[in-house]
Amino acid sequence: MTVTIAREGSIAVVTVDNPPVNALSQALRQALVEAVAELDADGAVKAVVLICAGRTFIAGADVGEFGKPPQPPHLPDVVARIEGASKPWVAAIHGSALGGGLEVALGCAYRVAVASASLGLPEVRLGIIPGAGGTVRLPRLIGPAAAVDLVTGGSPVGAKKAEGLELVDAVIDGDLRAGAIAFAGDVAAKPLPQPISARAVPAVEDSFWESAEKAVAAKAKREAAPLRALASIRNASRTDFAAGMAFERETFLELRGSAQAAALRHVFFAERAAPRPPELSGVTPRAIRSAAVIGGGTMGAGIAAALRDAGLPVVLVERDGAAVERGMANIRAIYDGAVKRGRLVQAVSDERMAGVAGGDDYGLLADTDLVIEAVFEDLAVKRAVFERLSGICRPDAVLATNTSYLDPAAISEGIGHPERFLGLHFFSPAHVMKLLEIVPTGTTAPDVLATGFALARLLGKIPVRAGICDGFIGNRILKVTRAQAERLLLSGAAPSTVDAAMRAFGLPMGPFEAQDLGGLDIAAFQRRAARERGETPFAPVADRLCAAGRLGQKTGGGWYDYMPGERTPTPSEAVAAIIAEEAAGRPQRAWDEAAIADAIVLPMVNEAARILEERVALRAADVDLVKIHGYGFPRWRGGPMHYAEARGLCEVVAVLDRLCADGLAEPPCAGLRRAVEAGGFSLLAG
Repeated sequence: MTVTIAREGSIAVVTVDNPPVNALSQALRQALVEAVAELDADGAVKAVVLICAGRTFIAGADVGEFGKPPQPPHLPDVVARIEGASKPWVAAIHGSALGGGLEVALGCAYRVAVASASLGLPEVRLGIIPGAGGTVRLPRLIGPAAAVDLVTGGSPVGAKKAEGLELVDAVIDGDLRAGAIAFAGDVAAKPLPQPISARAVPAVEDSFWESAEKAVAAKAKREAAPLRALASIRNASRTDFAAGMAFERETFLELRGSAQAAALRHVFFAERAAPRPPELSGVTPRAIRSAAVIGGGTMGAGIAAALRDAGLPVVLVERDGAAVERGMANIRAIYDGAVKRGRLVQAVSDERMAGVAGGDDYGLLADTDLVIEAVFEDLAVKRAVFERLSGICRPDAVLATNTSYLDPAAISEGIGHPERFLGLHFFSPAHVMKLLEIVPTGTTAPDVLATGFALARLLGKIPVRAGICDGFIGNRILKVTRAQAERLLLSGAAPSTVDAAMRAFGLPMGPFEAQDLGGLDIAAFQRRAARERGETPFAPVADRLCAAGRLGQKTGGGWYDYMPGERTPTPSEAVAAIIAEEAAGRPQRAWDEAAIADAIVLPMVNEAARILEERVALRAADVDLVKIHGYGFPRWRGGPMHYAEARGLCEVVAVLDRLCADGLAEPPCAGLRRAVEAGGFSLLAG
């Protein structure tokens, strides 16, 4: 049964049981309406507790109904029916009350929650706004300022904070059901509180809305939903309830069919599916109760912090005592920074550091479940590490290399029990970035690959399986991005023009700003390795900048000039002169923002199609997740593959053909042309 009703004296307990997250399906909505009618007619019932079975309160809409016309009863009517009940309803919240779940709770006369519960309206993260009164009731309950923060940011708040906002009436210690029944018994003797819909919105200063709009716009960047949510809250604050609901519903329905909502839904489903890929269904991962990191530099320290944040004890191994001290200091700096920024309290920081043991003796790892190597990106150095680990670690211990470009199969060559080895490509800073590329070799056992995905879940990261090639998925596409950016320079665009165009497209920074931040020497090292393999990477200007010692911000100049101690890029006359020399004799053109974005993004799509053909990536959505979570591709565009499909693959191929004819891009690959014929990328890697 979706909904059951039990009686505890004069208190009725309505229990929702719609696993796994009690989503608001049509059947559940109908059952709630019927429950209100039944209990209104029962004279013996004085109050009602609404509680949920399983691990959570109502956690939102039924994802199975996403993109489909909603069926009655519609959620706003369900919420209104609960709010209009003749008996007080008490929402008893555990787990998460999100989206429509919180809107149902707002229809109740009271809300109680356990301390571990969270409440929120995350709809803006799906490109929509609340559609069942969230933007209209919430400011009437907690005031416009708190409502703006909760709705436009999309992040949930804990029960204690919700109580402070008066979103929750009481935090229940102990058993939620018993506590909620006792609370309902207390309020049953009191007059029904004024419905939220009948309350006035507290007044705010005249300047509040203008300031809020600026703040929301700055955070939202190019996403439409946060500003539309703000507009709905503002409208609800100056109109009556019915007009506010009509405005909210109209906005909700308009956004639900928008391109941004479709893109964000695509990302939502891709992220849900990523931690448990279908090809590993039924495969049991190995247990990971302890971990070690070899190398305490920036990447190794970040990986160690990520492991500690997940509760694993960590051993940090370095080549000598001095290096161990530096590595431990790097980890400590991560936690000191978190304390300084208010993200951790000192006691938690101390506990995390206490769980890290440092040493220069590989013998410390004899009984460790997982060892991650994070030393310098040099094949010989990494091989030497695994040669030592192979003779010390248990045969069932998982051994992993953190590498950005090197072939994991070559790194693991000759180790004992190669089935326990795989690549784990973390992104820097590893304790912050959510992407984890998981790279099996030809000998990696299925349960070891499954362990990589289980580790990602433990660390709260988005895992993507990548095949072996130079750069795997993300960095292989990044090489195309950089090459295309240089082609633009040689055909008339300036670095600042290219960067501005890509920021306008939605990236946090342009390709040249990003290279200056990370350092031009990193890509130069990879180009040297590629040339040694007989490849011919395209970077005529970047190579000259590196030869001149212009390696980015750290040297005071790269693609831009930087004043001492400053990070603000200034166009460089020296770089302009190098570009002019390299561009001599090439056709020049005037570039607008849209054309620049096409010349960079569509060749990325073309390369990704090759990656799918070669099964380096198994799904187009995996490419999207890599680019969003590792490289800043705008989430609201859904990733490059979704963007290309939404735009139309025929048009993508046509633009690439034109760019190719002008010598500004590689021709569309066979896989991309096949995707046009198939109507999408879904069959490309099958």
